[in-house]
Amino acid sequence: MTNAILEKSALNLETANLQLADADANQIVKWAVENFGDGLVMSTSFGIQAAVMLHLVTRIVPDIPVIWVDTGYLPPKTYRFAEQLTEKLHLNLKVYQSSISPARMEALYGRLWAENKVESLNRYDQIRKVEPMQRALQELNATAWLVGLRSGQTDHRQTLQSIQMQWSLYKVLPILSWTAEDVDEYLKAYDLPYHPLWEQGYATVGDWHSSRPVSDEDEHERDTRFRGIKQECGLHLPQTPGLAESLDSSNL
Repeated sequence: MTNAILEKSALNLETANLQLADADANQIVKWAVENFGDGLVMSTSFGIQAAVMLHLVTRIVPDIPVIWVDTGYLPPKTYRFAEQLTEKLHLNLKVYQSSISPARMEALYGRLWAENKVESLNRYDQIRKVEPMQRALQELNATAWLVGLRSGQTDHRQTLQSIQMQWSLYKVLPILSWTAEDVDEYLKAYDLPYHPLWEQGYATVGDWHSSRPVSDEDEHERDTRFRGIKQECGLHLPQTPGLAESLDSSNL
């Protein structure tokens, strides 16, 4: 990677998004590499379709730091899937965890995920996901962050553009416009695997206690996460109470 790092004041988000309006995913990744150099990182959850972004980005930037926030509550198959993809794609993986162990968190605050309250789930996400991610971005001196969000995944993500700002960093979304069909075609074209829980009916997967297969009653794939109480885990939201409240599924 180059040493060129774009000054924050040098990038106009509106202009950048217009420039990339007709760009494909590869072009957006290359644009990010050219503009952010060594300040560019990416993140993964090793979720259902994680192989797409990991393959897409590392074909262009093989040594890019790949941040994985391990909550300590992931399904066993996720840990094995992570090992498989790390070896297959030779990932420069950076694993981050909460500074509070799962046992200590439960002793101090209880099983926050089991409380049917947005406030408890938000606290859980802050402890196990948001704080470790923010620490990772700081320790890796990140100035920009590649993520695999797609607009069809949640209501919030339908409002996003290819280039965003979050936590004073640039956030680049190369596959924002991709459909589920696009994802499937890419995985087949490059002989890449879905997460093994895909075969058991999961459309999205996070922690074992907050994920389940899709049912006939579900209107949206994200209804299978957080018992339908909310759609986002907090990693991809501006940290404002108003927005968090607006994304509470009970208000949708």
